[in-house]
Amino acid sequence: MVFKRKNALAIAAIAATAIFSVASPALADTAPQVKFATSAGDFVVELYPDKAPKTVENFLQYVRDKHYDGTIFHRVIANFMIQGGGYDLKYAEKPTRAPVVHEGRQALEKGGPRNVTGTLAMARTNDPQSATAQFFINVHDNAFLDPVIIPPGDPVPKFEYQGRVYENTPRAKLVNAPQLFGYTVFGRVVSGMKVVEKIESVPTGSAGPFLTDVPKTPILINSATLVK
Repeated sequence: MVFKRKNALAIAAIAATAIFSVASPALADTAPQVKFATSAGDFVVELYPDKAPKTVENFLQYVRDKHYDGTIFHRVIANFMIQGGGYDLKYAEKPTRAPVVHEGRQALEKGGPRNVTGTLAMARTNDPQSATAQFFINVHDNAFLDPVIIPPGDPVPKFEYQGRVYENTPRAKLVNAPQLFGYTVFGRVVSGMKVVEKIESVPTGSAGPFLTDVPKTPILINSATLVK
């Protein structure tokens, strides 16, 4: 599970192959990059505005507003993901703007990346439309977090999910099913993955309002800055 702290995510167990879509040279020349300077070291993420434009702009606005400066990685699970962007050193949740629209399915349909090692995705509650500022970095290939692409047709002639086959299902029922939304991937780590792995490996326990998965020594984001 991925949590947006205070609320657990409803994770879909999606049987899907994790395929990473590598950015083209043209995109690599124009894609924005953000540097995270943390107490564990620095890493840089590259963003994909051509795949998830609203998500990327939302994230960049938080960067411009210095929202991430002084926040911590408050949830770390080895072989899964590291999550941050929501809480300060005193475990106080920072205020956010209204949620950004979920773009996960549209991003995949545009050839965007899946939830594989090194990719950057939005955290949210069990409401697919609840993502604000918190993000996570996959440190494992997490195909079960991927959005489900709905086949064409209305009704959809045939749809298979979790081993069951559904026939002649109204399209709206599938498009709006919360368990099929997955998580929006909108970037990837392009340098400093060793730092991300270092964060992944820290001892964790309880702290503040959280019972588990909090680094025992806080991992602080000193700054997040647009470098390209």
